[in-house]
Amino acid sequence: MYDLYQCNADDTARFILGKNGARKLFAVGLNPSTANRENSDTTVVKVESVANNNNFNGFVMCNLYPLRSTDPNGLPQNEDEKLRKINQHQVINLAKDVQNPVFWAAWGNNITMRRYLPQALHALSLEVQAIEGKWLHFGKLTKSGHPRHPSRLSYFRKFFEFDIVNYLRNIA
Repeated sequence: MYDLYQCNADDTARFILGKNGARKLFAVGLNPSTANRENSDTTVVKVESVANNNNFNGFVMCNLYPLRSTDPNGLPQNEDEKLRKINQHQVINLAKDVQNPVFWAAWGNNITMRRYLPQALHALSLEVQAIEGKWLHFGKLTKSGHPRHPSRLSYFRKFFEFDIVNYLRNIA
């Protein structure tokens, strides 16, 4: 089903899931849920549809933290820094092969649940900047100013530029 897939040895952490294409959309969520190489979930179905409807011929579902959990409350209180760095490395290595990669900020309000999530975003944003990537968000921001999670969006919304630098200043 998906030709782009990277995970740890026991698949408890997923780094990358998607379909290859010359113009890929990198959707950055909070953490992965149940989708794997053979099975989708609501978020991945929505991401793929939004990508296809907006002239992308491939997509990559990636996350700020790679540990699987169906509920963000299930994430550990403290990050496994090595795991986060592997995650970031996998995402950026794939994005380096794309000219002017596009990153969809798609993590929702729960980014503030763990101190390490904004820190992971900051580290990723520096790497995205180094490869001349661009950040977008889909639909309106939440009342708290966060980009919305894909599963809670209508297909009839559109992309807007996302000021990642200002956003990071406000959640720090």
